[in-house]
Amino acid sequence: MAIPFFKEMRIGGYLLKQKLLGRKRYPLVLMLEPLFRCNLACVGCGKIDYPDAILNRRMTAQECWDAADECGAPMVAIPGGEPLIHKEIGEIVRGLVARKKFVSLCTNALLLEKKLDLFEPSPYLFFSVHLDGLRDHHDKAVSQKGVFDRAVSAIKAAKARGFTVNVNATIFDGHPAEEIAKFLDLTVELGVGVSMSPGYAYERAPDQEHFLNRTKTKKLFRDVFAMGKGMKWNFMHSGLFLDFLAGNQEYECTPWGMPARNIFGWQKPCYLLGEGYAKTFKELMETTDWETYGTGKYEKCADCMAHCGYEPTAATAALNNPLKAMWVSLRGIKTSGPMAPEIDMSKQRPAQYIFSEQVQKKLSEIRKDEAEAAQAKAAQKASTAA
Repeated sequence: MAIPFFKEMRIGGYLLKQKLLGRKRYPLVLMLEPLFRCNLACVGCGKIDYPDAILNRRMTAQECWDAADECGAPMVAIPGGEPLIHKEIGEIVRGLVARKKFVSLCTNALLLEKKLDLFEPSPYLFFSVHLDGLRDHHDKAVSQKGVFDRAVSAIKAAKARGFTVNVNATIFDGHPAEEIAKFLDLTVELGVGVSMSPGYAYERAPDQEHFLNRTKTKKLFRDVFAMGKGMKWNFMHSGLFLDFLAGNQEYECTPWGMPARNIFGWQKPCYLLGEGYAKTFKELMETTDWETYGTGKYEKCADCMAHCGYEPTAATAALNNPLKAMWVSLRGIKTSGPMAPEIDMSKQRPAQYIFSEQVQKKLSEIRKDEAEAAQAKAAQKASTAA
């Protein structure tokens, strides 16, 4: 659970400031998606199912910096799509680092070695390489052979250049605990930190059969952590979040903890679930009906135990009860005995499906912008000719 001390102190100071100011809702990590386009088509991903007109859109560097300033979170994660496809990604990262934001650049690493010259090593920059397990498992998850080997090669190349590298793994049903443990052993050999999270059941993902429910998630992580007793796995998570994954903490989601900004705007209510968009961060925070989302409240949230919703909850819990957090850190993750009570699902509201509506709205905006640009170009050409 070795989060760098410098980073830990900065984040802790930020959390303490919010508490002293009496703020009930505040962001911890900005999930910045400057594009949806990707060079892979993973079967468990629901982020790339858009028409080309949308996949071809990009947030500008200035829009990315403005989002970071507007949000104010101390950390910025840049997922996608594949961020390294973005032509301004080097400039985007430099601007965020200049603002002293902790930047986690998420990548499948297919382009990482080629693009390393765009970046400079910094205590504020972390490459987070997507690896869902060992070679056969990962290549199957991303639907392309050879990706694992290229990712490992890129990790080694980045580390040799002085960059900090972590890996992130999305865990699905059917992944044996023994193989996950071997994968974690590999991360030790590579000298990288690791974050893990059960996959969110994206409604648009091609594979709908392998998303974990909450009971399976807790059992699987208990089995994995039991195998890790005495091992030096370097998790980039708080101890309380890991304890939650093992079923030992009864937490509710904090959907505003990792707000998402993408080409649509500020996504309601969270990074995983798109239920509308706000034009500003202030509008997102003030107009989202937060009380109607989360496990036990909304059908789409029923099985979610993802880090983007529950890591902020764990961080707040650690701030409110530091002795408990310290005890979990010293004791380790409990892997036997009764689990914490599960959230009551009997009163959750039914799912709403508005993906197509949001896509059509964005397409209409794109067509309007293109038409206006064409008219302006024609007018300029006519003026020049005259």
